[in-house]
Amino acid sequence: MPPPGDDVATTFPEGFLWGVATAAHQIEGGNTNNDWWDWEHQAGSGVAEPSGDACDSVHRWPEDVDLVAGLGLGAYRFSLEWSRIEPAEGEFSTAWLDHYRAVCAACHERGLLPVVTFHHFTTPRWLAARGGWEAADAPERFARFVERAGAHLGDLVGMACTLNEPNVVAVLGYLLGAFPPGATDLGRYVAVNEAMVRTHHLARAALRAGPGRFPVGLTLSMAEMQAAPGGEPLRDEAERLMEDVYLEATGEDDFVGVQCYTRMRFGPEGLLGPEAGLPVTQMGYEYWPHSVEHTVRRAAAVSGRPVYVTENGIGTADDAERVAYVHEALTGVLRCLADGLDVRGYFVWTLLDNFEWAYGYQPTFGLCAVDRTTFERRPKPSAGWFGRVAEANELPAAP
Repeated sequence: MPPPGDDVATTFPEGFLWGVATAAHQIEGGNTNNDWWDWEHQAGSGVAEPSGDACDSVHRWPEDVDLVAGLGLGAYRFSLEWSRIEPAEGEFSTAWLDHYRAVCAACHERGLLPVVTFHHFTTPRWLAARGGWEAADAPERFARFVERAGAHLGDLVGMACTLNEPNVVAVLGYLLGAFPPGATDLGRYVAVNEAMVRTHHLARAALRAGPGRFPVGLTLSMAEMQAAPGGEPLRDEAERLMEDVYLEATGEDDFVGVQCYTRMRFGPEGLLGPEAGLPVTQMGYEYWPHSVEHTVRRAAAVSGRPVYVTENGIGTADDAERVAYVHEALTGVLRCLADGLDVRGYFVWTLLDNFEWAYGYQPTFGLCAVDRTTFERRPKPSAGWFGRVAEANELPAAP
């Protein structure tokens, strides 16, 4: 895509929200009571290594909040670990609710908006044992958890994301077999898609009925989906099942969170690999920061909702490449803003080099490196660069 023209401003709107995103299982460590811990330790799951202590953020979270504030950002997006708060069905831990309330309070004390995600891929063992998201009452069980958590800390929540990438939970867990429970069945996948939509609606209602007044939405994994000749029907079906099912369900939401990293290309026989000659990231997919502009435009058009880019970043060992990638992505956001789209914020994935699910600790998405033995956090040059962009609310010339 071309760079912004002379008529496209490099300044972001007043109040544009700059943040960084994390997830409980990826940074806390020791989340032994959820389905992902079981999956990591299951032979044949394809997970490179177990999460173990992760970044030890369950103990070092004040340092993490300080890092975010020290960068000059305005928001910290983090998730609640359901399996800690409700370790057995119907049994809620006040201590863990207090823990997450303290994280929210610490954000406010440091001038950060706490953006709370209520489900980020992990599900308690007790629900997984009853069928996970295929259990008939799974949406109600999650809504009960959200109601209880919202009652405890809702007055401190700045924004709420009910579900993180429910389309990924569905497609990787029930169609492609790469996430728990490892199923590969189209019918089960479609049923879980439907269950996740109902789950979001119930959770949204629970949050709005509780204390605090804050925007509520969901976050969606999106890609710039393209079709080679003959691949148009598969591309269209992928957009429908993976994106539109959820975008069309956000009509009463306050926002939609767009999370994107690359593009997907479809041929007549299915998904195509990376295009020859294009660089690939540590995740094995194409370096394609242009996906941000495409997915923001598509999310706004289909949903009609205000948009936050709630995740975007790159797994790379080259920190200069990270800066270049984010710069290109933000250039696309500026083009969207210039065309009048209601884009309200941008969050880098992620604060720390963390546990990247099936890939283990090999991909490094973090603005800060983490020593795997001492857990020392070391901000990279990209952290300082992004902080300066946020504080200026303006995108400098390309590095």
